[in-house]
Amino acid sequence: MATPKRRLEEPSEIETKISFVDGLENRLVYRGIDVGSLAEHSNYEEVAYLLLHGSLPSQPQLDEFKRKMAVNRRIPAGVVTLIGSLPHSAAPMDVLRTAVSAMAMFDRKADSRESLVQTAIELIAQAPTIVTTYHHIRNSRLSIEPDPRLGHAANFLFTLKGIEPDEQDARALDVCWVLHADHGLNASTFAARVTASAQSDMYAALTTAIGTLKGTIHGGANQKVMEMLLDIRDLNRVEEYLGNLLKHERKIPGFGHRIYKGEDPRVSYLRRLAETLCEKTRNMHWFELSNKLEETVIREKGLYPNMDFYSAPLYYALGIPVDMFTTMFACSRMAGWTGHIIEQYELNRLIRPLGDYVGSLKREYVPIENRK
Repeated sequence: MATPKRRLEEPSEIETKISFVDGLENRLVYRGIDVGSLAEHSNYEEVAYLLLHGSLPSQPQLDEFKRKMAVNRRIPAGVVTLIGSLPHSAAPMDVLRTAVSAMAMFDRKADSRESLVQTAIELIAQAPTIVTTYHHIRNSRLSIEPDPRLGHAANFLFTLKGIEPDEQDARALDVCWVLHADHGLNASTFAARVTASAQSDMYAALTTAIGTLKGTIHGGANQKVMEMLLDIRDLNRVEEYLGNLLKHERKIPGFGHRIYKGEDPRVSYLRRLAETLCEKTRNMHWFELSNKLEETVIREKGLYPNMDFYSAPLYYALGIPVDMFTTMFACSRMAGWTGHIIEQYELNRLIRPLGDYVGSLKREYVPIENRK
């Protein structure tokens, strides 16, 4: 007879007003606004304001929010020293996780909502600086100072490459970050909220989130997509490569979603952006390869691409190193994570998920001398 499941704990439900993933209608909304409208008409700073404050800003509010982000891009000297002491072979996500954790020791603000929002703004602004600082240090170069005249996405590309990006490149990354900014109670957001629900600090919650996002079937999937494309390389190898994955029952990076029943609503925007940027930068081969792989997977498995799939050739066309792809996800998601963390503090309830115990309930203790 099967062992009965025991449900004795009190379950925890999480209420949120930040974002909603509608799997049946294949929709994503931030604070009630369709993500497609934000991708078409908004920018990352405005979306970050929306996620933190609950409504779109007026022009003066947006100007002040942008100013706060621009003046908070530098990271503490002690954190720069820490980054410099790490192995140059370290994974960028590990460095980001470690640096965010260390930054807690440089923050002595009180725990009011106003100070939490200020901390959130600082961390959203500083995450890209951590990433580019490590990139230059590991290549034995001096890091590049942020430029307060530039927008959030444009400044990242500037501090990465040392040249001011053109409007098209900056806008492509900006839209990508808008689309990545939040996505309901996904694994990393849930992890952050669990930590925050225990009344731990924002840095601890974000460290939890970054560690979760690093996983190859969560945020790490975009890096795996590009590695797959580089491995396939030839358009004529797509079917053979896919057949080998299916034969050995391996996951196909960038395909399928736990919630959406059809195409991820963010994919159409990324597909267009990837095509435009790949054509502009003479990387069209990688878009064509992605497109053929998408068609083949849909035909053979009925699986649609998710957000990770077309972000890979897009980041590649922008000249972002492959091992930094997941940090792009993290930099964008800082806005959503911090919004969720603040919301969880306001709920002031410990998250205690319901567990299904499926083990035995009638085992006897055996003295050690009688054990075999």
